[in-house]
Amino acid sequence: MNLLKFSFKSAVWSAVLLLLLLSLLTPLSVLSIFFMMIPGVILYASLPVKSFVLHLVPVAIILVMVHPIYLLFMLILILPAIAMGHAYKNQKSALFALMTGAGTMLAEYLLLLLVGSLIFQFDLSSYIKDVVQLTIEPLTNSSSQMINGFVWTPEMTEDIAKQTQLMIPFALVVTSMVMAFITHIIARPILSVMGMNVSKLPPAREWRMPRALIWYYFLALIIEVVSRQNDGSYWKMIAMNLSPLINLGFMIQAIGFFFFLSHARRWNPVIPFLLGAAVFFIGPLRIVGIIDLAFPLREAISKSKR
Repeated sequence: MNLLKFSFKSAVWSAVLLLLLLSLLTPLSVLSIFFMMIPGVILYASLPVKSFVLHLVPVAIILVMVHPIYLLFMLILILPAIAMGHAYKNQKSALFALMTGAGTMLAEYLLLLLVGSLIFQFDLSSYIKDVVQLTIEPLTNSSSQMINGFVWTPEMTEDIAKQTQLMIPFALVVTSMVMAFITHIIARPILSVMGMNVSKLPPAREWRMPRALIWYYFLALIIEVVSRQNDGSYWKMIAMNLSPLINLGFMIQAIGFFFFLSHARRWNPVIPFLLGAAVFFIGPLRIVGIIDLAFPLREAISKSKR
């Protein structure tokens, strides 16, 4: 009876994987892409390898019947799912599983760009430029320019396209991290219910970034100054991607501090969530993370509490 029940659950997750993959060529892909690894992680972590492969076979057959491109999508997205599921099987920490899944996904993104450019002559720069032009086309309409009181020039379109191209590495890193994080948040409790011992992430109040992040911040400032004095796009690309990543680290540090302070002062549990959300919308709040890294604020608060 338990075997039948378990097999039914596995079949359900195979169906979920199939539906998510089929959504990739629809407008739903904007959201479904972030949940794409969940069924693969659950299937790999909860099944023997042979059973996992057998569950993928019917999914692959249906995808090929619909369109062969879907099989490529499955191969791309199943590898990071296997990486995370393997980490769960081996009782690795939640952070290790997250970094493994995100790193595998990022490596695949980079490999796809390399293969696309070398074999299929895919020009990412031209593609981005076309997308930007299509997106802002309504702004170039003469009637909309008169209504809004400004004139959109081709130079402005070119500038936005260049800025977008330079931010691609940052977008790939963040997308990979968000996909892995969402996968862990949803897959971990499901696997726990299925009887697997999966590590939790540390409580938010314990989130702390390496103190070396402050030195990386100063390095990013130097690179930014160099990029302004240099006409080449190489240093500019580094500056435009390094600074946002470091600021993201400070935001995580600030969120951890707010949760720590709320726990220490026994505030209403809703308050740290509101403050954490505010960090992403109010840029200066990341200064809290910088101060928390530079000075032993948490230790001082703990001592004052005693």
